Amino acid sequence: MSKVIFNVSYEIDPSKRKEFIESMKEYKSLIAGDGIQSYDLYEEKGKPNHFQELFVFASEESYDNFDDADNDRLNILVSKLEGMKVNKTTKLRTLHQVSLD
Repeated sequence: MSKVIFNVSYEIDPSKRKEFIESMKEYKSLIAGDGIQSYDLYEEKGKPNHFQELFVFASEESYDNFDDADNDRLNILVSKLEGMKVNKTTKLRTLHQVSLD
């Protein structure tokens, strides 16, 4: 089984930084155990307020089954977080592990 890495990068409004960090703590707790092997938030060195979320899924199946649309609290939080992002800065990337065996 191949791992899948899902990466989301974006810039946030600098005036919303503190609120963003607090909201991301809640976000992480809400998605924990939902088929995700690990989840982390990173800030780009030398680029304040440019963030990347890194989701690691144990398999293609767990990635395909990941769905944050069934949780009302999570949906509200995601909408709030989207409002903190600078328009047109979001980029999504999905990586599939290549077997070297």
